[in-house]
Amino acid sequence: MFFLLLQIRFYCLKNRGSGLSLMAKAAMKLHAPALYSLAVIQFNGSGGSKRDKDLRAGVALSARASLLGHIDALRELGHCLQDGYGVRQNVTEGRRLLVQANVRELAYVLRAVAPSRCYETSLLTWRALRCQRNNNNNNAVVACPLLSDYGYNVAAPEVQPANWFLREWFESGKGKLEEGLRLCAHIGCGRPETRPHEFRRCSVCGKVNYCSRGCQALDWKLRHKMECSPVEMYDGGVDGENEFVVPNDAV
Repeated sequence: MFFLLLQIRFYCLKNRGSGLSLMAKAAMKLHAPALYSLAVIQFNGSGGSKRDKDLRAGVALSARASLLGHIDALRELGHCLQDGYGVRQNVTEGRRLLVQANVRELAYVLRAVAPSRCYETSLLTWRALRCQRNNNNNNAVVACPLLSDYGYNVAAPEVQPANWFLREWFESGKGKLEEGLRLCAHIGCGRPETRPHEFRRCSVCGKVNYCSRGCQALDWKLRHKMECSPVEMYDGGVDGENEFVVPNDAV
């Protein structure tokens, strides 16, 4: 509940300084969601200008949150390493972390699986771990499909209360977005832009914006992959550096 109040203060009430300060205090107490939320703020320079972006700080905060078991932070860190975003590029290590995030995601799903599915799900976990081990032993990039590609129907990840509240707040009209501002297109996020063109957009269709590489990758596998189509031109005013390329289906 405390973290929800921090998000409300920063994004809904636009009390940036106070919200950021309280979020930092929560992060100092090793609150994983607060650490990852701070990482997203650093990646985007939220509440400030484009010059306030600190990609290295975003990577460091994601790494710390991932060590505390935050799956989204681990996935974010994997994509940063794979893309060389805010850190020296290391495709092999990035892929390894993405597989690790998928395994953790599967472990989360297993808690809700009936006993009759245990053998099947254990086999899927073993396949994911074997793929990760191949990466480690051979020091080569091995194609490691997402959980849905194992033939297992994984539901969309549960939306956290803070993210759910943000999306409901703005989509219901209770919260007003200033002209030109958008919500992150990932249904499980709800973070709004704090300035025009703050979030990066899909480089293919240019129609959707994401607050993070992790949100883009999740939305791609859940929805946008079926909807994305190239266009010749889209609204201007955004430089090429403010775009996300479509994810590699192998991860």
